[in-house]
Amino acid sequence: MNKVKPKKRLGQHFLKDPNIAQKIVFSLFEKTGLHKVIEVGPGMGALTQYLLQNKTVQTYVIEPDTEAVAYLRERFPELEGRIYEADFLNFDIDTLGSSKFAVIGNFPYNISSQILFKILEHRGEIDLVVGMFQKEVAERICSGPNSKKYGILSVLVQAYYDLEYLFTVTPEVFSPPPKVQSGLIRLQRNH
Repeated sequence: MNKVKPKKRLGQHFLKDPNIAQKIVFSLFEKTGLHKVIEVGPGMGALTQYLLQNKTVQTYVIEPDTEAVAYLRERFPELEGRIYEADFLNFDIDTLGSSKFAVIGNFPYNISSQILFKILEHRGEIDLVVGMFQKEVAERICSGPNSKKYGILSVLVQAYYDLEYLFTVTPEVFSPPPKVQSGLIRLQRNH
């Protein structure tokens, strides 16, 4: 099984630290009542392997990279029928059924705001999000009304979700390392 080469055009930075991957997945699973999870951009499955350990939750992965999709199909045969070769921004979420679900991912930083807007469009189905963002973006999303970082994204997301900035992740846990630090945040539907 060949490793997948990160593609700059897709903004890929693969998480390579298993301890961080487990911590991210735990941040999702410590909230109860989950039945479906969509992983956005799984790459080589750093998070996927831990998502699949929870047998009570059905995991779906959406990955635009053909090479990564082939790798995931070979590495995780139990995901048969639940691997979608697609761009999350153009993916029809309704194809997964009408039940509520969570979203998790190490989001490509160049489209992370658009991913949040897509999540907001489907806020009726998406109860929980655990996502890795560029640290400054994560802080901006989580900032309060009296902060200089508070802006339109903060207002829109906080109107529907309670937010928590969970922890900061340093560049060396990724391959290739991004030029910035990353921040993991959790969004939980607030009504």
